[in-house]
Amino acid sequence: MKLSEHLQVLDGWRAISILLVLAAHLLPLGPKAFLLNSTAGVMGMSLFFILSGFLITSFFLKNTNMIDFLSRRIFRIVPLAWLYIVVVLVLVGADSDTYFSHLFFYANLPPVVTIRETSHFWSLCLEMQFYIFIAILVMIAGRRGLILLPLLCLLVTGYRIASEVHVSVVTYYRIDEILAGCCLALFYRNRLQISEYFSLQLLNSYILLILLIISCHPASGPMNYLRPYFAALLVGSTLVNKQTHMVSFLQLKAFAYIATISFALYVIHGGLRHTWLGEGDTFEKYLKRPLLFAVTFFLAHISTFYYEKKFIALGRTFAAWLNLYYLQQKKAVSGRRA
Repeated sequence: MKLSEHLQVLDGWRAISILLVLAAHLLPLGPKAFLLNSTAGVMGMSLFFILSGFLITSFFLKNTNMIDFLSRRIFRIVPLAWLYIVVVLVLVGADSDTYFSHLFFYANLPPVVTIRETSHFWSLCLEMQFYIFIAILVMIAGRRGLILLPLLCLLVTGYRIASEVHVSVVTYYRIDEILAGCCLALFYRNRLQISEYFSLQLLNSYILLILLIISCHPASGPMNYLRPYFAALLVGSTLVNKQTHMVSFLQLKAFAYIATISFALYVIHGGLRHTWLGEGDTFEKYLKRPLLFAVTFFLAHISTFYYEKKFIALGRTFAAWLNLYYLQQKKAVSGRRA
């Protein structure tokens, strides 16, 4: 598969994941008894975490430069996240504990201290905690340390089973979804010695999609424990089986744009849905939904291309400067030793 096709498929899944989350939070997807909104939200986040684990692990398989990694991640996530947090917490008059837990990304750890306007922020906390963990792992053990991720993934799932936790916002009950994405990257990049026994090309994407939907439904019980693995195999199947209608659908140009602004969509919608745009009685609330979607997409576009873009570029410049400084210091030390 060409690189462009590879990225288009991943962009398609990223777009699907954010659209599922938006639908879960902003639209009635069916009678409440069917629990379709819960299913869509869990499925959207599961796909998002798989993509995150896949891309971060793929990065480290090619490049273990920690300066590049941390600079890119921090300048990508923190500027919008902190801006959103500060604005929201000032408006609601939050206390200092709430500020600290949000600004330093541990609000999803017990005791969970997210508020209504930041209830979606748990996933950013989980992401940042994962970045710190994998950075430490690679700094200590290098690329070889990545081989430990499949074992850790199974241990987390085992802990969920032992604790009978199907869905949670707490890191140690949810991080197996990111780790399953890491496993997919290791397998896809031929770093796991099981390719002679198993091939992603044998998988049927449509069967996996059905299994994922079932495993995301609250009524599926123990099937929820398999959710990370169904999601990872589904994404993996579309990376290798490119001649399918599903892959053609994922490569729609509109999805590339939605994927580009997906982070801003996720952050911004969480607050807007609790403003005048998202509140009112049932009739009034859903009458205003088109306006809420329009404002959300507009602000996400502005944020992505006129705010976040500048910080992303700054992060690359900062990383280049730090790398140059590190090389100069290394040469200076070598010169003194000589």
